[in-house]
Amino acid sequence: MSYINEQLVEVNGMSLHTISTTKFKTNTIVLKLLAPLNESDVTKRALLPYVLQRGTKSYPTSTSLRQHLDELYGATLHVDLAKKGENHIISFRMEIANEKFLKDSTPLIEKAVKLLSEIVLDPITENGVFKDDIVTQEKRTLKQRIQAVYDDKMRYSNLRLVQEMCKDEPYSLHVNGEIDQIDEITGQSLYDYYQKSIATNKIDMYVVGDTSQKEVEGYVKQYFTLSNNHANITEPGVGKSVEEKEVIEEQDVKQGKLNIGYRTNSTYKDDDYFALQVFNGIFGGFSHSKLFINVREKASLAYYAASRVESHKGLLMVMSGIEEQNYKQAVTIIKEQMNAMKNGEFSIEEFEQTKAVIRNQLLETVDTPYGLVEIVYHNVIANITRSFDDYLNGIESVTKEEVDQVAKKIELDTIYFLKGMGGNS
Repeated sequence: MSYINEQLVEVNGMSLHTISTTKFKTNTIVLKLLAPLNESDVTKRALLPYVLQRGTKSYPTSTSLRQHLDELYGATLHVDLAKKGENHIISFRMEIANEKFLKDSTPLIEKAVKLLSEIVLDPITENGVFKDDIVTQEKRTLKQRIQAVYDDKMRYSNLRLVQEMCKDEPYSLHVNGEIDQIDEITGQSLYDYYQKSIATNKIDMYVVGDTSQKEVEGYVKQYFTLSNNHANITEPGVGKSVEEKEVIEEQDVKQGKLNIGYRTNSTYKDDDYFALQVFNGIFGGFSHSKLFINVREKASLAYYAASRVESHKGLLMVMSGIEEQNYKQAVTIIKEQMNAMKNGEFSIEEFEQTKAVIRNQLLETVDTPYGLVEIVYHNVIANITRSFDDYLNGIESVTKEEVDQVAKKIELDTIYFLKGMGGNS
């Protein structure tokens, strides 16, 4: 049996992915709009979904829209933003009860598709542009969202690492945009950008639940009329020639944040991506990994130490929280763990345990509708067709030699350290 039964059809200028399953009591719709990251649009794009969810022509206020969701048996609506490789992705997520479990047999999935089409295609406007009061309120909230990153030093240090490491690359842009661009956005400029987005973004809709592709396609044809010429997926820039650099910044912080960025020279679409996932699991992805055991447990140098892979840009980031005086020692031990991986110094037990943990993590992810969508959406970004079964089998069949090979491609790019004021590192 295959874990995920995904059917794909092009409808009215967008890609419709239907994933039929009886696993969930609800039906879930996720609409994704993808465009290349670029500096001139990134902040308008970060603002746009929050303005769109404030009201439609039929439900012109947040209150009337939320009341309508309540009438649909407590349907939920969320928006969010993501950065995958050099693409900026807006997601609208709706979850609605499946009428098969209700006395009322009205097709709720139709009502959900209709409402989502209104939110995206028929938003509330005034004099042909977005309403000033809504735009003003959402601009204020966006400033708070961006400021929250600066206040959370763990997130801030990761942002700064990316900014330093990917200078002059679109990936350096923050998913929520730039705070100094917010004030200049108007209802008119945002509406102009909205129209451009609807016409040019790559739009994918995922419907997950106990429903049929034919039924869903009928509703989408009826309610989503787009004349869209699908943006091209942005292939991430080829990794620059890497020169190791060190950036030390001072702020009023009690605990130092050490973040190290590597170029993996491997992305989701590459054959050695599975080996990279296993590499990361042994190196720093889990609680049994080298960073956790050697930096945190044995040397007691870090409050936390972990690594993660950015699948579509080809980056590996190490994050740790350390005392300032331990900076040089911590960097040395992290480098030693990377060298050990490059020399194949890990046991068969570590190798097999990591593959088992990755498998369990993947199976847990597809146990929720949103997780399932995120897994299959990787294919859209990478422009490949890799089934979930292929993914599981790919992890399962990784050899120790393949992990050794992928490790040798990894290059240290940037060491970033955020330390307290006036101390010595």
